[in-house]
Amino acid sequence: MQAVLEAVVEPRRREILRLVRVGEASAGSIAAHFPDVSRPTVSQHLRVLRDAGLLHERRDGTRRLYRTRFEGFTEARAFFEEFWDDRLAVLKVAAEAEQRRKDADRDR
Repeated sequence: MQAVLEAVVEPRRREILRLVRVGEASAGSIAAHFPDVSRPTVSQHLRVLRDAGLLHERRDGTRRLYRTRFEGFTEARAFFEEFWDDRLAVLKVAAEAEQRRKDADRDR
């Protein structure tokens, strides 16, 4: 999970993941989205994401095509969902208590 968190901390890497979320894109087309960054820098971002298990790389001749590996997020997602689930449970208890209070006020 540490590698995933370190990979997504960088805003350009998060944008790369968004670019390839719904389909494959070549390294060149990904780099074209970042005109202020050199291609070697984009390649490094792709490598970090791939090494963290967040990107799938497929070779097509001399091209490299990338797409998001959703299963790479499993452990981090489970970690964050623990907090979300706990907060939802607290909210549910509070909402039910509020509803009981309203019902009691209405029955008076």
